[in-house]
Amino acid sequence: MAEHLASIFGTEKDRVNCPFYFKIGACRHGDRCSRLHNKPTISPTLLLSNMYHRPDMITPGIDAQGQPIEPQKLQEHFEDFYEDIFEELNKFGEIESLNVCDNLADHMIGNVYVQFREEDQAAAAVKALQGRFYSGRPIIVDFSPVTDFREATCRQYEENSCNRGGYCNFMHVKQIGRELRRKLFGRYQRSRGSRSRSRSPSPYHRRENRDRGDYRDRDDYRVSGRRSADSVSGRRSADRYGRYDSDGGRRRHGSPRRARSPIREGSEERRAKIAQWNREREEKHA
Repeated sequence: MAEHLASIFGTEKDRVNCPFYFKIGACRHGDRCSRLHNKPTISPTLLLSNMYHRPDMITPGIDAQGQPIEPQKLQEHFEDFYEDIFEELNKFGEIESLNVCDNLADHMIGNVYVQFREEDQAAAAVKALQGRFYSGRPIIVDFSPVTDFREATCRQYEENSCNRGGYCNFMHVKQIGRELRRKLFGRYQRSRGSRSRSRSPSPYHRRENRDRGDYRDRDDYRVSGRRSADSVSGRRSADRYGRYDSDGGRRRHGSPRRARSPIREGSEERRAKIAQWNREREEKHA
């Protein structure tokens, strides 16, 4: 029985828990819903309810004064809002995704979903945003059960074929331009790339040390002490993988210092030593 309930949790077959709240973090019935809305106590995803107010909310394409608005102006207005919200939320941690709904139904209009990389980052954002205002309106922020936006997004809307329009019960996510996306989210790709380059030795270097029977943790390849300014130049790879010995000498590519091999003796000297050992053993047992 327990396995069956677990398999249908959050689906249409679940008669106890609301599938729409589980998928999109909102339900058109609100508190009057006959099924349970299981609000998470912690989540990497936050819902900022009804936060984005587009200029043509009353009549699509017409502003509050009854004047037509060009689609380009609407997009600029939205992207200004998106960048403003992103920069504020980015103070609390790395943002995995930031989605703004274009739906018109009361329970979804202007909803903003932000998914952080870590749950504690989302918790810090909730604590900081409670009681604050945006454009004269209070910010309503809660943890959201949404973790997979592919399940929450209307696929027909992405294909420009949704016949339910703005009153669809799945997310109609507004899109930002490619340049803005690269500007906002590109910083994470650059920072991840720099971290991986600075913390991990090259595959060739790891293979080289394994062959020598002296494979070390990647922390052992870091430069000890303060790096010089020219480590960012052509000597970057040497400074990244090199280490300093206690005597100040540089080992190449972080390879372990080998003990100096003893001088190999000649055959005559070895035979003389063996003969001496035999005489000493015979005298000892005599």
